[in-house]
Amino acid sequence: MLPDKPLIEAARQGDRAALERLIAVSQPDIRRFARSQCAPSDTDDAVQETLWLVYRRIGALRTAAAFPAWVLAIVQRECRRMLQRMFRRGEPLPEEATPEFAERPEPVLRLSLLEAIHSLPDKYREVIVLRDVEEFTISEIATELMLTREAVKTRIHRGRRMIREYLED
Repeated sequence: MLPDKPLIEAARQGDRAALERLIAVSQPDIRRFARSQCAPSDTDDAVQETLWLVYRRIGALRTAAAFPAWVLAIVQRECRRMLQRMFRRGEPLPEEATPEFAERPEPVLRLSLLEAIHSLPDKYREVIVLRDVEEFTISEIATELMLTREAVKTRIHRGRRMIREYLED
């Protein structure tokens, strides 16, 4: 169930009861999305971390309309973080991983893509994250970074080219 905008807005403005209600209403969707993004053993942790971050950072949300995408981005980041930790320690996929999860190329691809983005110089990484992760428009990025639209487009193009070259190597 998608929370209604007045509830989100009240939570953004610091209404504690609204925030608690928002978290309760959002939890099933967060859990469903975490199941599709995380290893099964990480789902509960991803949900818990996401709910905690929503609770702590709801005031930073730009608009109520951005709430669903914002929450989904948090879940994705948490799942990636857990997956990175697992790969860094050299752990195999959990035994309870479903065949679909184990066979999907996304975990490895996501990790490679994350590494490629982190390898970018700051000025390119910044526009790539704003455009492709946060889904800002070109105009919003230009305003946020105090750049021209043309400069933003150029940085996005060059950043994506660098990512492509990184992934081809």
